[in-house]
Amino acid sequence: MSVEFVYPEFEIIRNTERCTACRICERQCANKVHSFRKERDVMEADETKCVNCQRCVSFCPTRALKIVKSDCTLRENANWQNETIKEIYRQANRGGVLLSSMGNPKPLPVYWDKILINASQVTNPPIDPLREPMETRVFLGKKPEKVQRYQNGKLKYELPPQMELSMPILFSAMSYGSVSYNAHASLARAAKELGIFYNTGEGGLHEDFYCYGKNTVVQVASGRFGVHEEYLKAGSAIEIKMGQGAKPGIGGHLPGHKIVGDISRTRMIPQGSDAISPAPHHDIYSIEDLCQLVFSLKEVTEYKKPIIVKVAAVHNIAAIASGIARSGADIIAIDGFRGGTGAAPTRIRDNVGIPVELALAAVDSRLREEGIRNHVSLIVGGSVRSAADVVKAIALGADACYIATAALLALGCHLCRTCQSGNCNWGIATQRPELVERLDPDAGSRRLINLMNAWRHEIKELMGGMGINSIESLRGNRLMLRGISMTDKELEILGISHAGE
Repeated sequence: MSVEFVYPEFEIIRNTERCTACRICERQCANKVHSFRKERDVMEADETKCVNCQRCVSFCPTRALKIVKSDCTLRENANWQNETIKEIYRQANRGGVLLSSMGNPKPLPVYWDKILINASQVTNPPIDPLREPMETRVFLGKKPEKVQRYQNGKLKYELPPQMELSMPILFSAMSYGSVSYNAHASLARAAKELGIFYNTGEGGLHEDFYCYGKNTVVQVASGRFGVHEEYLKAGSAIEIKMGQGAKPGIGGHLPGHKIVGDISRTRMIPQGSDAISPAPHHDIYSIEDLCQLVFSLKEVTEYKKPIIVKVAAVHNIAAIASGIARSGADIIAIDGFRGGTGAAPTRIRDNVGIPVELALAAVDSRLREEGIRNHVSLIVGGSVRSAADVVKAIALGADACYIATAALLALGCHLCRTCQSGNCNWGIATQRPELVERLDPDAGSRRLINLMNAWRHEIKELMGGMGINSIESLRGNRLMLRGISMTDKELEILGISHAGE
């Protein structure tokens, strides 16, 4: 018999004077925390099941509920912290690897918050984005090294396949299965209206979403789930997933209880079977092997679509990116260690990989030193949280940013970090029909559009304050950045000066 040695992490405080026992909290909680005690005519709560998703609090009509973090903790110990001890208890109870979802919650450095943006004052005056044109469009793909002309003097404007975005943001890879049908619908609709892209993740593309192909990036992962010729031709770009920021060196795993109905058919695997993508692609063990896959995908799509290679941010990322740039890929996506995930081994999520800010700066510098920066575009992701983070990323050398967690927050996610359970109370990371219905795709897409329009306006304001009127002029412009509370080595890698210099 298993024993729980610790007090529940959260306490549910119910105001009995306000509570009318309407049982809405009971109906809204997928974790079965709340229940009605008929003989006493009161609501009760099993706090051991609470994940603090705030669904019951949000829907309580009388504001009778509040969830607070328990102050009942184990004896203080700087080495053996509460969370460490609780994890040992859980493993001793159940055995097996600890699984976690969403991003790394540890108090590790967030370099976005240590980077400040410079502003123009007099000699290079700021620009008012309300009165002067600001260009937020970006084109992702290979670029020529220099301006070329025909013999008659006219410009050569033919380019390799490009992705045109109205703003330097894409919705990152989230597979159908890890998130719900309605979540995918929200992302696809928003991408189409905004003139940007969303990424299918490694779960294939539901037939209902083929109509969004002009705004879709289709992904090819090691498991090849849902990959076939029509799928590859459906999107405007193809992404080869080599690694993911939340779990570098680890493959993907979607539990069998999520492989139901259309997910099974879309992924082309039996219902109820676990979808396991191995850590390596079994046909890629060198840059030459990667090159072969890149050109195989180009061949099947008649060289009409750019190829993205997604890698996790690790210590030798600059050398890896240099090789990818020579493989024929058009775009490199770098995913930092704070990136979200539907499920990852806790030890991997919290201890493997490096911050995307350092990885981005190192890659951009390496590609420039080798004279191949224009051979590829760079997309970065891994906890890009605001328009300011986007501007800082572009100034460090990115062409665009992937966002995922921010997009899910816009849909209603409360970061309770239990995606792997399939009991998402907000209808996002679940396949239970009664929970999926809680996310309205029309409302979801509108919230995403609102968020992106707000960010676009903030990007324009930030660029205007810097005296810059286009994303292209901002890209790699590290002179507009300053660092605080960083070591000389950190500043050297980022390629920026300390504030005050």
